[in-house]
Formats: sequence, C-alpha cells, structure tokens
Amino acid sequence: MMPFQESETVELKKSTSELKEAVISIVAMLNKHQRGEIWFGVRNVGTVVGQQVSEKTIRDISKAIADNVEPRIYPVIEQVMVDSRQCIRVQVEGKDHPYYAYGRAYIRVGDEDRQLSARELENLILSKNRDRLRWDTEVCDKATVDDVGPGKLKSFLKLCGLKFDTIPNSLEKLNLVRHSKLLNAAVICFARKPEKFFPNARLRCAVFGTLDTTVTISMNDYYGDVFYLIKKAEEYILEHINIGMRLEGMLRVDVPEIDPEAFREAIINAFCHRDYREFDSVNIAIFKDRVEIRSAGLLYGGLTIAAIRKKMVSARRNELLAELFQRSHRIEKWGRGIKMILEREPATEFEEIGTVQFVATFKRKNYETPTEGFPGTVTQESSLKSSQKTSVKTSVKTSVKTSVKIIEAIRQNSDITIPELAELTGVTARSVERNVQRLQLENRLRRVGPDKGGHWEIVEG
Repeated sequence: MMPFQESETVELKKSTSELKEAVISIVAMLNKHQRGEIWFGVRNVGTVVGQQVSEKTIRDISKAIADNVEPRIYPVIEQVMVDSRQCIRVQVEGKDHPYYAYGRAYIRVGDEDRQLSARELENLILSKNRDRLRWDTEVCDKATVDDVGPGKLKSFLKLCGLKFDTIPNSLEKLNLVRHSKLLNAAVICFARKPEKFFPNARLRCAVFGTLDTTVTISMNDYYGDVFYLIKKAEEYILEHINIGMRLEGMLRVDVPEIDPEAFREAIINAFCHRDYREFDSVNIAIFKDRVEIRSAGLLYGGLTIAAIRKKMVSARRNELLAELFQRSHRIEKWGRGIKMILEREPATEFEEIGTVQFVATFKRKNYETPTEGFPGTVTQESSLKSSQKTSVKTSVKTSVKTSVKIIEAIRQNSDITIPELAELTGVTARSVERNVQRLQLENRLRRVGPDKGGHWEIVEG
C-alpha cells in the first residue's frame, strides 16, 4: 500500500474520537471534488496506529454521516488491515452539492476544511447549475448583428480558412446564432464593443514595485473582444519584464526573462476557460520576482492541478468558445497547453484560490541581483557571453543618461507627456516608460494624479 498522505480528497484520523471532524471533511471534499476518502487509525502525518473495530464502530460512523450530512449520501465503510493493524476506510461520492455538515457548508483547500462564506456558497450553487446551460451558448438578447464588427469577423474567418459573405451567414457557419439571435460567444469575440453587454470583457494589468501589492508602479485597464485583450496582455508583459539578448552570428536576438510562448498560452487559457458569469476581469500582476495571470473560476469538470501537470487532459467550461480558439489555431484540441508551458518554464506554479480564482505564476529570472546603478531591478540573463555583457553595460549607461535627461525635462515642465519626453531625449516611448518606472522604484520620481490631467513630481533626497 502506498504511504498515507492527506490531500484534497484524502483525510486521515487517528481514531473515531475525531468523528465529527471527519464528517466535516467528508462534506468539504464532496463540495470541492464530489468524492473523498477518510481513514480512521492513521495519524495526519501518515503513521498507521490502528483503530479498534466492532460492529458498533461501523454503525456509529454510518449514523454520524446519516444524521449530520445533507443531502443524504451513502458511504462505503469497510475494515482494512494495514501493517497488521485494523483501520477503517470510508469512501464517499456525490454530485448533489452543496453538502452541509451540522448545518454548515465547507470546502476543501489543500488538506484543510474551511467554512464557506455566504458569497462562496452562492457561487457553489450557481456553478452546479451552470453545467446545464453554458454561458457561451446562451443568447445575448440585447445584441444584434449590427453590433458585430465585420473586420473582426473577416480576419477570424481568414485564419480559419473560411470565406466571408455576410455577417449572419458567417456567424451561422460558426454556430454562433440561435433563432437569428447572437450567442454570448459571438458577442465576446466579435462585437465592436463587447463591454457594452459584458462589463467583465476587460483586462486589468498592474506593475508592483515590491513582492506584494503595497507599491503600485502602473495600472491599466483594457476593454474589448477576447482576441484584442489577449494581444494587449502579451504586449503588457513584454513591455514590463526584462529583456536580455544573445548573439546569433552577427545578429542580436532578444531573450525575455520569461518564455513568451509559455505566458501566451497561460493568457489564452485564462480567456478561453474563465468563468464569464463572474464579474471579475482577467488580471495580470507583475511583481519584482514573478508574473501572475489570474482568471475567474476554478478548474472545470473535477480536474485537479496535479492532473493537469502530469497528464494531457482538459475539461472545457466554454465549449463553443474553445472551439473558436481551436479553429483559429490558438489552442490545441488535446489539452497540451499546460505541458508546453512546463516544458518552456518548468518552475511555473498553478494555484486555485478559494472557489473563485485560478492563478498561473511565472518566476522572473535573477530578480535578487541588482543591475549595476539601479538598486532593486533585475539583471539580464546570467549566461550572456562577455561580449553580450558589454552590450548590456553600454545600455545601462545609456539608460542613466536618459534618466538624467528625463529628470531635467520634468524640472522644466512637470506636465510633460511620455511622447514629449521621447522626442526630447531621442529614445522610444517604451524606453522612456522603463526609465520612468525605474526612477519611481528608486523613489526619485512620483506621479501625482491620473495619467491624464496629472503631473510629475521630483523627489528631492
């Protein structure tokens, strides 16, 4: 027998003296995974200590479950010999969630049981009913074909190898209408302004100056169709992570500190598989040591993080939306996305937070070591050859000169814009933004007020 270890579907109890806690664990596991297993006679660290077993013991367990779990479940309770010691195994299954123990609902988080809040319980009830009618195949009553952007539809059909004739016929080919009414998937993908119908057709991006959210460097919200938001998410990450370089012959090749194909796949998954009934947006959070991609909704269809890491499996919350992504070659049919992410970025972490959010976290490279002249920023790829390092040092010196020019320009005009700074310093707007962020991190520059209508303030130290 395999060594015992607690998990989201396994709970270990020293004896039936912990029967009440075991009943709570049963409910928590059923609410999370619709199945679970309790062992009596095994300590929580996995040590087998045994349990006295009689007919009364089995009856007591059965009665405690029958009297205190709602809706009713029918456990399998059996005596099992483990290392020559008597133990009891209780196996439960049930899809009639939410389940309650002693009048309260619980959810399994790791190897712990946590009581559900009123909002989480509401979401759990809604999630049970969502399977019966998927969001992406529901009719969007307020939308008409006039809300569809023909250019968006034409571009998509070209990617799919299909021809455009009229908007209604094209949508019909893609199974995006029902009784001449647009489905939600059609609106979120091809409407001129999807946010008019769905406020959560939004991407929220932020850069933080520390390892948490205490210092915000920049924050941007984007609205639009899912394909536009995916593109903006990719661009935002590339603009705000570090780019090293390597030489291939006489050519310089940029090397982002996080593989672009890996985080692009995570972004696509976030938009394709998110729960669009949740109001929250897809969120990109860039910290000094990591990049987080957050989407509403947990893994779908009983999938676990362990399963998606080890096997090429997928369960689609939005089947029609996933079909559109597949037609346009954005995802593969057989769930190879997670495998590809881990091949390119093996340190990637996946996490479910409560009952509301799934997070993919990418580690940033060498963030601990400051770049020369810029305390608190990350170095370039440590594997660069000496000639490449010289190029990096040169770019750092150039950046110092640019920062000095920026400070002087702001002294003359605190209302100056990024494009005006770019023209004045002779570098790109993107380069100006990076230098400004660095100055903010060093507490040498502060932005007062919003991007439009605000002004710069030099911090005199």
